[in-house]
Amino acid sequence: MRCPQCSRGDSKVLDSRPADDGAVIRRRRECLACGGRFTTYERIEAAPFVVIKKDGRREPWSAQKILRGLTTACEKRPVAIPVLERLVADVERDLRGRYEREVPTREVGELVTERLRAVDPVAYVRFASVYRQFQDVHRFKEELERLMESGRTVASEGPREP
Repeated sequence: MRCPQCSRGDSKVLDSRPADDGAVIRRRRECLACGGRFTTYERIEAAPFVVIKKDGRREPWSAQKILRGLTTACEKRPVAIPVLERLVADVERDLRGRYEREVPTREVGELVTERLRAVDPVAYVRFASVYRQFQDVHRFKEELERLMESGRTVASEGPREP
């Protein structure tokens, strides 16, 4: 592993532990040249996973892209980034269990919105408004009414774990 401070390739492992429910090994390292410490992550290289877009295009799976969308939806909301990272990891795990190599974007969006709804109702509405491409205020109002009918009031509930 190349040191991020001095770019030398000699380092020793100080600590190793499982992360992300055992799917990743987190290693704390120390550079033998400069003494700098850094963290690396080791994971199994999964088979390529592709998302089939609405227009038929295929695009590589990007957990970061989903996390960016969730972070935007949760802006100024009391939702911690680790909660969103777990949500994305759970969605990816579910999709890989159901689909071998390709997944329709519709399935990705439905799983993400379903899980986000349990975490934060306001962020859910924000995310759903982009994902479902509400064309007018009436469609937006319908979604809010569905949310309120399901027993979730936006004002009275705080963030939840997925």
